[in-house]
Amino acid sequence: MTRAIEKTKACASMAEVRKHVDALDDILVPLLVERGGYMTQAATIKPKAEHVRDEARIEAIVRRVRARAEAEGGEPDVIEAIYRSMMEAYIAYEHREFARLKA
Repeated sequence: MTRAIEKTKACASMAEVRKHVDALDDILVPLLVERGGYMTQAATIKPKAEHVRDEARIEAIVRRVRARAEAEGGEPDVIEAIYRSMMEAYIAYEHREFARLKA
């Protein structure tokens, strides 16, 4: 199995770097939108707003993505920071969805 870090192409210019980053963003954004769809579903399933934030689940996700980052040749601290930020944004989104759907 090829690790993600090994898929990184050598670039000779910032234009090349940006081209590859943009291509990855074109893959990441739809996946993040799909992830958000599951947050909307979670808001419909959870009976109380206090259930939106689940610290045990947050820490389980962090452990999982850190391990995956390491296995893929990435930086676990960077991936953890990204995921913590993303989860906070999705928690805020889920709270808004919860309020909208329960209104």
